[in-house]
Amino acid sequence: MAEARPQTRRFRDLLEDRRFLAPALITPAALFIVLLVGAPLVLAVYLSMTDATAGQLTGKFIWFHNFTEAWHNDNFRRALRNTIVFTLASQAIVLVGAGILAHALVRPFRGRWFLRLLILLPWAAPVAVSTIGFLWIFDSQFSVVNWTLVHDLMPGGGHFYLYRPVNWVLGGIDHLPWVHVGKIDRLNPPQWLGQPTLAMLAIIFVQAWRILPFATVIFIAGLSSIPTEVHDAAKVDGATGLRKFWHVTLPLQLPIATVALLFGIVFTATDMTVVYILTSGGPFNSTHMLTTWAYQTGVVSSNLGEGAAISLYLLPVLLVVSVLMLLFARRVEVS
Repeated sequence: MAEARPQTRRFRDLLEDRRFLAPALITPAALFIVLLVGAPLVLAVYLSMTDATAGQLTGKFIWFHNFTEAWHNDNFRRALRNTIVFTLASQAIVLVGAGILAHALVRPFRGRWFLRLLILLPWAAPVAVSTIGFLWIFDSQFSVVNWTLVHDLMPGGGHFYLYRPVNWVLGGIDHLPWVHVGKIDRLNPPQWLGQPTLAMLAIIFVQAWRILPFATVIFIAGLSSIPTEVHDAAKVDGATGLRKFWHVTLPLQLPIATVALLFGIVFTATDMTVVYILTSGGPFNSTHMLTTWAYQTGVVSSNLGEGAAISLYLLPVLLVVSVLMLLFARRVEVS
């Protein structure tokens, strides 16, 4: 018994030793990253430099031919442009929406916990299930949006009736079939997923709806971390409303807002679920992103090499964006 106690004590001392405890805690996360991210990345880099096809993970080295071949493809360049627009537009909506919701939800009022729960549901729900729900919402024949506009908001028995200012705003969307009737204009229900511009707007809206809860939670955490003394000092100095937000709240919230934006950009640029379920890149390849076009080329068309090359195009861009945003967040936090 006397010998067992010193051994147990030495074992406890070893566990509490920082030189042993730190590697022991970090090792599982490092293994997870290496196996789940590192290994597929190395495989993708290898495949992108070969002529590998479906059914095999090896091929003849052709070096950077797949990258140049993909670049000269019109569908690839359209997918690259769509990815940039899709990412920036959805994140702009998320930042504005998360800022407004966070400032509203940090104030005490009855039922606040329930509203926070409702806002978290889009993030907690499986992405495939929620996106399939939007597939019904934007359906060409049974769209709940079209039904609501026709039966509840506007008269007409099966047609939309919009006044001329609305007609002027929406008239440029893919040449909708407007028929002038007196002082109002009639149009058939729009095909939300069947017209390139409307389909792009639909997937941007759904992606923003998905990421909004995550950004809102981060914004709420940032607002809650601001000491009450800061708000009291701002009131004493006469800073209220927009003045307080611009000179006090925003500077203190910039670092965490930058992190939220960084995660949103990475999640959006590398995600294919929303686009694949809603449009599958259609109509006529007009809403393809780099992720869906890589899947179309590498898996559906059995050209693994070129598909891997397409999927790697965003890697250096996201790496540079991540480094710059983290440096910006650090500089703002230090200053």
